[in-house]
Amino acid sequence: MAEAHQAVAFQFTVTPEGVDFRLSREALKHIYLSGINSWKRRLIRIKNGILRGVYPGSPTSWLVVVMTTLGSSYCNVDISMGLICFIQRWLPEGCGPYRTPQTRTLLSVAIFSTGVWMMGILFFRQTLKLLLSYHGWMFEMHGQTSHFTKVWAMCVRLLSGRRPMLYSFQTSLPKLPVPSVSATIHRYLESVKHLLDDKEYYRMETLAKEFQEKTAPRLQKYLVLKSWWATNYLQPPTHPQVSDWWEEYVYLKGRTPLMVNSNYYVMDLVLVKNADVQAARLGNIVHAMIKYRHKLDREEIKPVMVLGIVPMCSYQMERMFNTTRIPGKDTDVLQHLTDSRHVAVYHKGRFFKLWLYEGSRLLKPRDLEMQFQRILDDPSPPQPGEEKLAALTAGGRAEWAQVRQAFFGSGKNKAALDAIERAAFFVALDEESHRYDPEDEASLSLYGKALLHGSCYNRWFDKSFTLIAFKNGQLGLNTEHAWADAPIIGHLWEFVLGTDSFDLGYTETGHCLGKPNPVLAPPQRLQWDIPEQCQAVIESSYQVAKALADDVELYCFQFLPFGKGLIKKCRTSPDAFVQIALQLAHFRDRGRLCLTYEASMTRMFREGRTETVRSCTCESTAFVRAMAQGRHLKADLQDLFRKAAEKHQNMYRLAMTGAGIDRHLFCLYVVSKYLGVKSPFLAEVLSEPWRLSTSQTAQFQIRMFDPNQYPNHLGAGGGFGPVANDGYGVSYMIAGENTIFFHVSSKFSSSETNAQRFGNHIRQALLDIADLFQVPKADS
Repeated sequence: MAEAHQAVAFQFTVTPEGVDFRLSREALKHIYLSGINSWKRRLIRIKNGILRGVYPGSPTSWLVVVMTTLGSSYCNVDISMGLICFIQRWLPEGCGPYRTPQTRTLLSVAIFSTGVWMMGILFFRQTLKLLLSYHGWMFEMHGQTSHFTKVWAMCVRLLSGRRPMLYSFQTSLPKLPVPSVSATIHRYLESVKHLLDDKEYYRMETLAKEFQEKTAPRLQKYLVLKSWWATNYLQPPTHPQVSDWWEEYVYLKGRTPLMVNSNYYVMDLVLVKNADVQAARLGNIVHAMIKYRHKLDREEIKPVMVLGIVPMCSYQMERMFNTTRIPGKDTDVLQHLTDSRHVAVYHKGRFFKLWLYEGSRLLKPRDLEMQFQRILDDPSPPQPGEEKLAALTAGGRAEWAQVRQAFFGSGKNKAALDAIERAAFFVALDEESHRYDPEDEASLSLYGKALLHGSCYNRWFDKSFTLIAFKNGQLGLNTEHAWADAPIIGHLWEFVLGTDSFDLGYTETGHCLGKPNPVLAPPQRLQWDIPEQCQAVIESSYQVAKALADDVELYCFQFLPFGKGLIKKCRTSPDAFVQIALQLAHFRDRGRLCLTYEASMTRMFREGRTETVRSCTCESTAFVRAMAQGRHLKADLQDLFRKAAEKHQNMYRLAMTGAGIDRHLFCLYVVSKYLGVKSPFLAEVLSEPWRLSTSQTAQFQIRMFDPNQYPNHLGAGGGFGPVANDGYGVSYMIAGENTIFFHVSSKFSSSETNAQRFGNHIRQALLDIADLFQVPKADS
């Protein structure tokens, strides 16, 4: 087979005449070019490591310091105050490069200048870190920036340097601060007071006081001590493969299925159509993804900056590609490779290995389209047990770990599994079609369901992400959650969709531009030998996953009456507006309020991930109850709403600046487990259910096009499954000036929840709040 020669450089057979060697020139060329490409990549990484290591300095600034020092010495001005002469005396004498006075002077000047340059870099870094530790600017009203903050912003801009690389700011980012126990306890009690009756609150207050006085001081000391030497106090003291306790205990130690419970999905552009040809759309998208990886490896991607000033931590982007979650008996691990030159592809129950390069050259979109079309045209049937094999990644983690060790540790099964797990990412070619049709409300929900779980065996849920292509060319992603949070994959997705729409393009017939190279070896079909015992486990995992998928109700809809533009006329943040509307909707849906989770980021700190905003506050409760009573004047309701919105914005800012509640309590709980200390308070706090879990989808992280010029180039965001069995999961994207997309999930098995009913309550709550401020709404 042609593809076999790519992997084998030479073959030999033993004959009566001796050993007959047969060389494959194409394979040797492939190995040679791959080696050259690998060394180029290493050299680029070394160069980037040096440039990043001296940022905000540069070779040019070093040369300026050397020339300045040298010029002053020739003018008989000793700016070193005798240090250059001191260095010169310590240089060895005799033959060699030091024998002439001029050479010794030049060398001593270079040594002194380099020392001054390095000290300057360290000074600038520490100063920048100190400046980035100031967060007062976040708490100032829009349009009322203080003089102090203006000076601070000028200093940050001055010290940030020019043209930073992706990881240039990592060493200048401050550490996530450890909040005081008293502040955390106070904010926690405030967050639950309105959700408990007097008796329950008194009991919780007693537990909290006992914890604060007796148990917490010892736990806090360990946490503070650990924060002194760790980059982030969430990091574990051991376990080099885990970046933080949150990743380990919340994600990797989970034994329930990843599908629905952990993985989330991201949708394609839904208001425009680029191409209908499935293979062509994949050709452009996969090419754009590898271009992004190329930029990522070379750190050519600009770091994300808040307001264009404050840099965000970029460490999560390191594991975007070539990463797989490996199941274990008690805990999983994330396997990340420095490079991968292929993708794994699934179509009609068969697995393929598709090379992305020809030698050192990335395949062009038209070549990739041809390769995907070859897979689509392949008539071969699945091998026994192959069709539903990926259901193992959708079932229980312990069962998958056990069967992986038993049946995939050697032979062709290990080779095929390695091809999947070592791939850059996973690609699923679906036989069904999905697309959002504004005239068919159910179409968006069906599209979301297909991305969330598919058939339960046509996604590899362990990969960092699965790229899904439907028969009509519509795309989407299913993303594993442990390695990073949604804004990270959103950054990639924005780049890819922008490149597909505005840079690569298609022919009039919907194919990729250019001509294919027909001599390329076709994708390699992966071979399996799956015994009946293993097939029984695959079927069992599939049944577990199918029951989970069938239980998920997903209701996705586009809210058209208004969007971000008109919300701002209410003089509040769009996020606070939506969150308060969710509280009102939940009260109308369930007749009560509940503990609400909203994800915020802590990426202004080094290796920060997320923090919880407890969106159900005393102020939002007062507004919701006043709205439900229907007896209050509009002016009073407006005042209550503004207080609730201000409270929410303050809670969000506190979470972003490291003064949240839940990560601190979580780490105290982990420390208590390490020390064998029991805490009824922490045990109860960590077991409280989040019956309303919410998240806003980030957008426009990359300015590849003007949204005013291309208002319809919008994705619909993405969604996730409900966190609690009797709760809701709500993801929303304030997509533009005039539209909001919502993704509402619940479980059919709960008699108390109904995703579509809740979605309708969300619609009405948004309209009712807008009516309070007499905001004019567009036609639906």
